[in-house]
Amino acid sequence: MRVLIAEDHHILARTIATGLRREAIAVDLAGSGDVAERMCLLNAYDIIVLDRDLPVMSGDEVCLRLRAIEDPPRILMLTAAGSVEDRVAGLDLGADDYLAKPFDFAELLARIRALSRRVPTPPLMILRHGGIELDRGRREVRIEGRPVELSPKEFAVLQLLMEARGEAVTHRVLLDRAWDENMDSRTSAVRATVSRLRGKLGRSDAISMDDGKGYRLC
Repeated sequence: MRVLIAEDHHILARTIATGLRREAIAVDLAGSGDVAERMCLLNAYDIIVLDRDLPVMSGDEVCLRLRAIEDPPRILMLTAAGSVEDRVAGLDLGADDYLAKPFDFAELLARIRALSRRVPTPPLMILRHGGIELDRGRREVRIEGRPVELSPKEFAVLQLLMEARGEAVTHRVLLDRAWDENMDSRTSAVRATVSRLRGKLGRSDAISMDDGKGYRLC
């Protein structure tokens, strides 16, 4: 999952981003409404956490503009105003959910996960490939019934590979969906993560690399 945090309170934005990255969610940051809109036009975000009170372009205006594009991200709107009227106004603008400040991070995370499930065809919560079983909801992985401890990035990469159902997933796609825009495409992070995954899956050939195509589960 890839999320954009559009929030001009830099400490809050960084705090949210740190928490989401610990949950294997790729996060980008935008400090103004115009930047948030531009980033949404350039990148395929699953969710945007959108503050209503943004500089340059308000969150309300961003919300309206995003609703006009094809396949917009789901919008979780944040605001310091938590009255019923404010919540209704935000939802009427096209937001998918609404959260008043201050909020608990656990609630924000739960709402993001709920929004991520709002797709035309609900994703399978448990993915299986060979003897590998990945539970998206519980964020658990088992190999032949044996629990395996994965880091957030390892879990995110394995999930993307399992969702591909044997098709190759490119280096660029793995970077875009499991890391964020600040990651240099020349980084060895993907290769290192895949190497650790092979070890934890118990087979050096569990994940193959096709030159020019990417990585696939074997």
